[in-house]
Amino acid sequence: MTLLAVGDLHCGYGADEIIHGIDLSVGEGEVVSILGPNGCGKSTLLKAALGYVRITSGRAAFLGNDITGRSAEAIMKLGVGYVPQLENVFKPMTVRENLEMGGYRLPRGRLENEIGRIFAAFPLLAERRAQPAGTLSGGERQLLAMARALIVAPKLLALDEPSAGLSPIKVSEVFEHIERIVTLGTAVLLIEQNVAAALSISDRAYVLAAGKVVFTGPPNEVLRADRIRDAYLGELSASALPASRNSEN
Repeated sequence: MTLLAVGDLHCGYGADEIIHGIDLSVGEGEVVSILGPNGCGKSTLLKAALGYVRITSGRAAFLGNDITGRSAEAIMKLGVGYVPQLENVFKPMTVRENLEMGGYRLPRGRLENEIGRIFAAFPLLAERRAQPAGTLSGGERQLLAMARALIVAPKLLALDEPSAGLSPIKVSEVFEHIERIVTLGTAVLLIEQNVAAALSISDRAYVLAAGKVVFTGPPNEVLRADRIRDAYLGELSASALPASRNSEN
């Protein structure tokens, strides 16, 4: 089942068009990555699809419902979660209070059930439940930000650079958490600069350059496309792709 479908999407800021006619889709249970160099329009594309940036032409749909021009709040209510790159937790609040904020619209009984579900899925957060979010490590804050978005059980979770600023060990932990999220029944749309880590958990990837898709396919096809790899993704090779859920590709 297709969750998110974007067709011939154009968008930008003011008179400046950043995204030039992109087609993109995310299916149920998938991890789909958007890759490319800095400034190629990855975050703008994501924000346009989610209602944070105005679409100037083209169409976006979620579960078959046209969401073109809808507000970010209306799109979230349809079953989409979003974790921005920066300022994605309430630092003075405890872990549990952050989760409560994520589900503030839920009836109290359901909120308690959802918090229990999150604590069962991510025991680290249960251990830190009374700890202020600002005192967590960078990787723990990213986990909390994702968990807060999951409180309302979205069908799709959009992540913008979840590994930004993290050490290699913490990056590995964050991507393990993302894989865990998918097993819980939530598809993931991922923007990421760490190409090898993103491809290691992805079913498909879109490579952007100058606001256009220049390649799309499963991870190993991305790595085998020498022109794409060398021009837009740095010095990667097939050996850069860790063993993962894509090892059969």
